[in-house]
Order: sequence, then C-alpha cells, then structure tokens
Amino acid sequence: MRQIVLDTETTGLDPGQGHRIIEIGCVELVDRKLTGRHYHQYINPEREVEAGAIEVHGITNDMLKDKPLFAQIADDFLDFIRGAELVIHNAPFDIGFLDAEFKYLARNTPKIASICGVVDTLVMARQKHPGQRNSLDALCSRYYVDNSQRDLHGALLDAEILADVYLLMTGGQTALSLAADDGSQQGEGGVAGEHRQITSIQKRPRVIMASSDELASHQKQLAEIDKSSGGNCVWQRPVSVEN
Repeated sequence: MRQIVLDTETTGLDPGQGHRIIEIGCVELVDRKLTGRHYHQYINPEREVEAGAIEVHGITNDMLKDKPLFAQIADDFLDFIRGAELVIHNAPFDIGFLDAEFKYLARNTPKIASICGVVDTLVMARQKHPGQRNSLDALCSRYYVDNSQRDLHGALLDAEILADVYLLMTGGQTALSLAADDGSQQGEGGVAGEHRQITSIQKRPRVIMASSDELASHQKQLAEIDKSSGGNCVWQRPVSVEN
C-alpha cells in the first residue's frame, strides 16, 4: 500500500477568505516503510501572508516572491499523490486548501478525496486518546518522537514527524531507514529520493520522583496504618538483606 504523509503551510486560516497555500511537504510510505521519496515545494500565493501566520511558520512575503505559482506545480503535485492514501493531521484543513487551489485553476480537476483516500490522524488520536491533548507536539511527547527541531512549523518537517508518529501510533515501529533507489538527492522544488538514517526515536521512560510533600504524606499514612494494626504495618519494618 502506498501512503503519502502530507502537510501544508498557508497565508492564513480560511481558504474561504482567499487565503492560499505557500508550502507543501509530503513523504512517501510503501507498505508502512519510508521510501526516502518526498515532495517539497514553496509557492507564491499572489497575496500577502498574514502576520499571525508568519509567527507560526516563519515564511515571509519576501521569501515567496520568486517561487512558482500553484498553477505551475499543480500537475507534478497531482502526479505524486494520485492513487495514494493521504495521511494528514487535521485533514479538513489541508484538503480544504488544496481543493480551493485547484478550484482557482478553473479547470476540470477532481476534488482531492476523489483521487486519494484520506486518513486523519487527529481523528485517530482522539479516538485512541480521548480527553487528552492530541496536537502533533503532544503526540510527539506521548510517543517519544524527537521534535526538537520544530521551533517553527514547516510542511516537510511536520510531514516527516507525522510519519514517525503515525507509524508508532498504528504499529509501534521505532527505528526506520530511508534509502533511495538511485541515491539521488534534491532540495526544495519537487520530488526527490534521499538517503538518511533516522536514529531510534524511542527514549527511556521518564522517571518521576515523589516530592517532599508527597513523601511526608506517605509516611503519615503508614504511621496511621501501623497504629490501627497494632504495630503490624509491614511497610514500616526494616528490610533484611541475606547474603
């Protein structure tokens, strides 16, 4: 099975108000293994990026001036995702923006959900961890995925992190190797094969020590048990060590 883990960055929060996509990042999984192929593209949105959005992803208007328009990258992007199952955190947000972008092209392009299956990892996480925080950062903490480089949001970085979280959340894999078929590498601006090694993302369990107040409360409870049992509280007895 071929899956594409996808994320986008945008000029704002609502495509209905004319906000546009400025970055797309995708990583490929085949049979639950990272292949090393990815799609990454910055896009000129033909409008200003809101200040609040820049605070989130750090992508400024000046950075996008020389980038291609969505119309120029649309076919390559469609070729990369077509027929795959998309894995997205909060899928309605990204799918809504992608559908809006294709609608701007005024051509007979089908909606994304009609050419790709869609898995929403936010819905999956809420079902698996009800009543808990299920943001991508919260899931990284829960599954011990290293997100220390995520000072700002970035579509490709977030897609890579989400791929690790998704594999752990659905199957428990903790160490993955990425190997390109041809060993080639490519940076921004399209599909590429890359070779890298993901070190183990499973950390040692955190050890949480009792506070002084908790220890005092514990000793008080043991004293009450010892008194009510006539001095037979086994937890108050010294431990003997035999050689």
